[in-house]
Amino acid sequence: MTTDRHAAVRQIESEVGVLIRRVKRVITDRATALHPDLHPVTYLMLTRVIEVGPVRAADIVDSLGMDKGGVSRHVQTLVDLGFVEREPDPADRRAMLIVATDLARTRVVELQRQRSEYLDERLSDWSDDDIAAFSDALGRYNRALSD
Repeated sequence: MTTDRHAAVRQIESEVGVLIRRVKRVITDRATALHPDLHPVTYLMLTRVIEVGPVRAADIVDSLGMDKGGVSRHVQTLVDLGFVEREPDPADRRAMLIVATDLARTRVVELQRQRSEYLDERLSDWSDDDIAAFSDALGRYNRALSD
């Protein structure tokens, strides 16, 4: 690896570190905006349920790499807050599906809209081509590092 390439790769690592810290802060802020006592992991779980639709707890365990007990506790928190409901799985009446409520969908969509407006404002001096190029490069980066 050339010295310039090595320096550029190290810069990518540094910038990704900044991005990770920023994303953690955003997730914490969104969780708090949804409910003051909501844990960021619980917020991520809720957004996953909204994204994929009704889902079994076991699927959440697999997709988020969490243990069953942790998922169960987070789901119960979401039930208690009125953000999800448990419904029987029509494919297997013994199993339960986790389903996002309209309240959760409405509030999460609003938080996402606000974040998009914030990003659009902060990137107002970027051209449409700049935004498209960054999006493409970030997608390539993520695909290159995926398992």
